[in-house]
Formats: sequence, structure tokens, C-alpha cells
Amino acid sequence: MEFPLFTGLSAFPLTPVPGNGSVDEKAFAALVERLAVAGVDSIGALGSTGSYAYLTREERARVARIAVGHADGVPVIVGIGALRTRQVLQAAEDAQNAGAAGVLLAPVSYQPLTDDEVFGLFEEVTANLSIPLVIYDNPRTTHFTFTDQLYARLASLPQVASVKLPALPADPAEARARVEHLRRLLPATMTIGISGDAAAARGLNAGCDTWYSVIGGTFPEPALALTRAARAGRHEHALQESQRLQPLWDLFARHGGSLRVVAAAAAHLGLTSHHNLPLPSRGLNAEERARVATVIEQLRLNT
Repeated sequence: MEFPLFTGLSAFPLTPVPGNGSVDEKAFAALVERLAVAGVDSIGALGSTGSYAYLTREERARVARIAVGHADGVPVIVGIGALRTRQVLQAAEDAQNAGAAGVLLAPVSYQPLTDDEVFGLFEEVTANLSIPLVIYDNPRTTHFTFTDQLYARLASLPQVASVKLPALPADPAEARARVEHLRRLLPATMTIGISGDAAAARGLNAGCDTWYSVIGGTFPEPALALTRAARAGRHEHALQESQRLQPLWDLFARHGGSLRVVAAAAAHLGLTSHHNLPLPSRGLNAEERARVATVIEQLRLNT
């Protein structure tokens, strides 16, 4: 079975949550509609940028339904990671009932997980899935590192369709060798995706099929331009676009990741209210928000 939906630009929008309040459903729906109009290849709801770990089952189910309902036919991939297998199965059921085209699963844990425990999680989840699944390899957040052996074991399970990799080696030749190695290891029907936006051009140029993108959820146009260039073999153009966005990547590095920067950017653009992250996350202070606004203006990302 082939899964063509896991190619191109998969854009992950913020889930606006004002402090201790509920999800701002109107703002979230508008974010999804904006991505559909821009022409992204898929929309990733409830990823890390979507603050899935902070939401109740009911909130997550509602967000999944809103995403599918406002995507105008663009495939929606829904994050289903949770601490307990029971909760993951519930999230998977809710995503399927919402009409999701696929699900994204990270091995979330409090106690460190073993390879066998992670395999068991994916085995049980895929046994109950009728839609494809993306392996979410995010060691910075989950503190779990996938081995190539585990990738290969998971690829044998039904519905496993793609893997969302962390950043590849900085050297282009080494990056391409890494992707080629994974191609030999994994089924031909399984796509390979890159995350870590600063490394996206390098990953796509090295042969990745998909960019699972944070900035794509707020700034779809430059993310699409970069993706289309790389996928068309215009590798230098893709690198130039990534280099143009370097001030944004620098902000991500400055703040230990992309979430707070993207939240500030969405508020600056008027897409969400100023308070758009679930507590205890408080976002950036006024000085840092001004810095984000300056970068947006300098890069002309406000158009």
C-alpha cells in the first residue's frame, strides 16, 4: 500500500490556548483555513506546536474535528501521543471518527521507555487503526531515541506509512547517505520526512519526501517555496530560501525551540490573541516579542 499524502509540505499550526482557558476554536479554525487556501499538501493538527500534551481528550477530539472541518479537503494528520497506551488508543479513535487522513505518534513518557515498550505501543495502536500512521521521532521532547533496528521493526507493522526524522547531519553528503541508508532499510512504500525547520532544506535536498514544518503552520508561503524548489531539484534555490530565513532559525535557537517564537508571530500577525499558550507556558516577554516582530517585518513575512 502506498501513502502519497505523506509528501510535500505538512504544515503544523499552533493550537491557540489562552492561559488556563479552553482552546480558541475560532482562531484555530481560521489558522487551518489559511493553510488550506495557501495550498499546503497536508495539515498537522495537535503536533508539538499544537500543544497536544496540554489538552484533555475532549479538547483534542474537538480540535481534530475542527481541523478536518475547516481544511477544505486538505488531508489532516492528527497527533495522538499520550503517556498511557489507553489514552493513545482513545486519541486514535477520536482522530479516526473526526475524519483524519492519518495520525502522528510520538512515544511520550515520564519513565524512560525501552525499545520493546515502544514497539509494543505502536503494535497495539496500529492493530486498531484503519488510517496510516507517522512515526514521530522527537528525542528532544520525548527523551527517547529511535534506533535503526527499531525503525525497521516498526515498518513491519500495518498502517506505518512515514517517519518524521529529527535533523540530519550538517554535511550534505552525509545527510544524503543517511537518507539513502534509510531507503534501503525501510519499505519502498514508506516515506521519509524531515523536521527541525532550520534543517529542512538540507533534508529535502538529501532526498526526504516531506517537510513536517512548524513555520508552515504560520508562514505557509515561504515554506511552500522552499519545499517546491527542493522537490523540483532546485537545491540551491531551496538553500537560499532557508538562508534567507536564518534570522527566524536564530530566534528558534535563542528560545530553545520554535513554539514560543511561533506563538509570538501568530499574535503579531493578528491570527491569535496575545495570550495563546497553555499555562504554565507564558510565551515571550515584551522585548523578545518586539524582536520577533522586527524579524517578521525584515523578512516580509507579514504579507
